[in-house]
Amino acid sequence: MAQRIVVDPITRIEGHLRVEAEIKDGKIVDAFSSGTMVRGIEIILKGRDPRDAWAFTERVCGVCTTVHALASVRSVENALGINIPQNAELVRNLMFAAQYMQDHVVHFYHLHALDWVDVVSALGADPKATSELAQSISNWPKSSPGYFSDLQKRLTKFVETGQLGIFANGYWGHKAYKLPAEVNLIGVAHYLEALEWQKEIVKIHTIFGGKNPHPNYLVGGVPCSFNLDNNNAINAERLALVGKLLEDAQTFIEQVYIPDLMAIAPFYLDWGGIGGGLSNYLAYGDLPTNGFADVDSFKFPRGIILNRNLNEVVPVDATDPDQIQEQIAHSWYDYEGSDSKHPWEGETKLNYTGPEPPYDHLNVDDKYSWLKTPRWKGQAMEVGPLSRMLVGYASGKEEFQEVVHWALKTLNVPVDALFSTLGRTAARGLETKLMAGWAMEFYDSLISNLKNGNTSTFTREKWEPSTWPAMAKGVGLSEAPRGALAHWIVIEDGKIGNYQLVVPSTWNASPRDKSGQRSAYEESLIGTPIEDPENPLEILRTIHSFDPCIACAVHLYDEKGTYVHQVKTF
Repeated sequence: MAQRIVVDPITRIEGHLRVEAEIKDGKIVDAFSSGTMVRGIEIILKGRDPRDAWAFTERVCGVCTTVHALASVRSVENALGINIPQNAELVRNLMFAAQYMQDHVVHFYHLHALDWVDVVSALGADPKATSELAQSISNWPKSSPGYFSDLQKRLTKFVETGQLGIFANGYWGHKAYKLPAEVNLIGVAHYLEALEWQKEIVKIHTIFGGKNPHPNYLVGGVPCSFNLDNNNAINAERLALVGKLLEDAQTFIEQVYIPDLMAIAPFYLDWGGIGGGLSNYLAYGDLPTNGFADVDSFKFPRGIILNRNLNEVVPVDATDPDQIQEQIAHSWYDYEGSDSKHPWEGETKLNYTGPEPPYDHLNVDDKYSWLKTPRWKGQAMEVGPLSRMLVGYASGKEEFQEVVHWALKTLNVPVDALFSTLGRTAARGLETKLMAGWAMEFYDSLISNLKNGNTSTFTREKWEPSTWPAMAKGVGLSEAPRGALAHWIVIEDGKIGNYQLVVPSTWNASPRDKSGQRSAYEESLIGTPIEDPENPLEILRTIHSFDPCIACAVHLYDEKGTYVHQVKTF
């Protein structure tokens, strides 16, 4: 008989997620993913000025902010036929790249690495041996024996207090941890260094967008101006700072993130055969270099991989109602006339029919999530870094193939290892390495334009509602750090008539569809070995490999102000 365990909430994610899993003979045989909070941004937007939509959608999340603003302004520009200046495209790309680099580094060190790195084990490391190991894998200057010794002493005092603070709620000492103490100490050291570094890279958002988080955007371009010699605009000094921040980011990624990733992975190669889940992968593509209409110019190509076939990339059209639809068979919503609709026809009618809290488990035979269930031609899709890397690889893009082949050769694993929890984690690091190089390309192009006298960042074409048609529809596509993102808008008489977001974690974390097909989270957990049902570290490893962003960075506290984290076994 299967044993049902509940992990609620999943910690170290953005938002609130519940996972129920059935375990038999030490492995997961069934799983259910439930988003247990609702945003309602679509409801808030109805009737508002479409030029303001970005400011609301950006606040869906406190982490993946700028990419929602980007998708939003693109949806309006698509609806109205607005083409933005090249400098605006480059600035948007730079802000996009900055978010990616910060987000992926934060995810690896502060959300996901602790599934592999045992913090408490680092207390037993030999600082001299740690230094020798660190210097053997990277030229990062902070690798002296004294550096690791001092860190270890501080960590020991921290642990001895009995209050682990940022390292609380971990499964320290779990049998599934395999790293030597010295590698664990390196991981802890770089965890702390990454905390400092990530504060710097987002200054790019402040320079171009006025602030972080939630930088400013603008339909028709970007809200910043350039004058190399004027302090009232983005001048040479501020641009030099952007260049320095990008150089520092590339150094950190290549000398810290990637070496750590490749140092940890060999101890967990068995996870190259765990957590694969679905066999279909979707990417909308992003980072245009010749306008958003020229899909072939994208750094991230667009397409779909079906049945893990890397010999073919299938095209995707987000405007085709026969391709992308959202179902609500197991979601707490109501639709009129159908339980499956294209987002332009989508509705956001909340209707909670789940159990009254507190409850032991959800009624998974009925509706059990606040997430809708998107499908491409009726098929479940995985989105995210792995999807982007696979589409790039299968598209024959040299940069993608080069980094993928390097990683496979370094780890001595076959290409099939990509379809796994480990592959998903590695893909995120590899695309961060690519992003660091692309960011420098965008920066150099921007500087070249400015030196040649091209300072345009905005077009007033079709800014005034009097120039708009009575009705218009548009879609804004992007690749959020967590995967394919789309905002669909319907403009009626100058106001928002309908607005629907389908975010990456809706694709990945959604409940079953009307045919009973699992989505990516649920499918990826099938077959996962569980060492200790009371401490299901393995569930966190696979779920974290997707980097969930369920709604926004909300944490759960009880009436006494105590952080809630519980694992129940039935």
